[in-house]
Amino acid sequence: MAETLAAIRPADPRAVADARAHQDRLTKPRGSLGALEDVAVRLAGAAAACPPPMPEPAALAIFAADHGVHARGVTPWPQEVTVQMVANFLAGGAVANAFAAQVGASVTVADVGVAADLPDAPGLRRHKVAYGTADLSRGPAMTREQAVAALEAGIAVARDLVAAGARCLITGDMGIANTTASAALICAFTGADPATATGRGTGVDDETHARKVAVVREALQVNGLPAGVALGAAPDGATDAARQETAQQETAQQEAARQEAALRVLAAVGGLEHAAIAGFVLGGAAARVPVILDGVIAGAAALAAAALHPAAIDHCVAGHRSAEPGHAAALAHLGLRPLVDLELRLGEGTGGLLAHPLVCAAVRVMHEVATFDSAGVTEKPV
Repeated sequence: MAETLAAIRPADPRAVADARAHQDRLTKPRGSLGALEDVAVRLAGAAAACPPPMPEPAALAIFAADHGVHARGVTPWPQEVTVQMVANFLAGGAVANAFAAQVGASVTVADVGVAADLPDAPGLRRHKVAYGTADLSRGPAMTREQAVAALEAGIAVARDLVAAGARCLITGDMGIANTTASAALICAFTGADPATATGRGTGVDDETHARKVAVVREALQVNGLPAGVALGAAPDGATDAARQETAQQETAQQEAARQEAALRVLAAVGGLEHAAIAGFVLGGAAARVPVILDGVIAGAAALAAAALHPAAIDHCVAGHRSAEPGHAAALAHLGLRPLVDLELRLGEGTGGLLAHPLVCAAVRVMHEVATFDSAGVTEKPV
């Protein structure tokens, strides 16, 4: 983990400026591609190159784990569904598989904490840290050592996928009850209130939702993480430049303290898959390979990654906005604008996969569209 954190660099300001200037010279009105222009500029800064490399081929990594908080009745789905869905991913029968096939992405499933032993299968990576977490509403969900082990599992998966040729990483997740842990992480890192950050997950009824909110509140209190105390990334709406300046002003002692605080929050109320996804983000950032974030689980994990190294988010694109209310709070805190808003709440990486063609299109414009000069097209008078 230390090696990976040391390798992460913020967006390159020269590449960002060059990309913005190049966008303005293309044969189109300035700003006419809206958010896609921002994506292209963002990827140029992340890669320190203008134009940035095409973000393909893509690789989806689904991190799977179980949660002790399931025992509190926060979801009607039985815990066995986690292992059953892992088998479905490996057999190619899930929505994520269909979307991955549509965009030509590979699918890797990493067991970091499923509460069962899984048989060998093509596409399965074994990184089991524990057979699920402890109940986060009764105390820490993980030890610090477990959180670090899961982070390093995510780093290893990212490194291996990049070494195998992936030029874009997409986050995926599977774990019954993981939206409860996500809500707790989002509250701890952003200061959001559990009543507004806790959603209905797989579609729970009013009674179960009220119980879920209460459990998230208990988790924050028992772990000494009261909602309203924001930790981690720069304030909501901060520019990339402001984030970089904040990071540069940190002393080594402050950096270490921030990272320890982030690990404490992650271990207290996170899931093993959250930690692994955070590591996956860090691994992608260290390799300067863009990471497309999926929904609320990825958003919660990205908050942890940002708390460990704020510049990691310079390498991320928000694939979509989940229907889970906490996801909007996470994205706002991270300063990310989602590309797709289709009221998705499935997880698995589905929203990130749907966004991948948009990310590719944004970069392809930089490579293939003529400038006013090269095309002999007259620009609008200034």
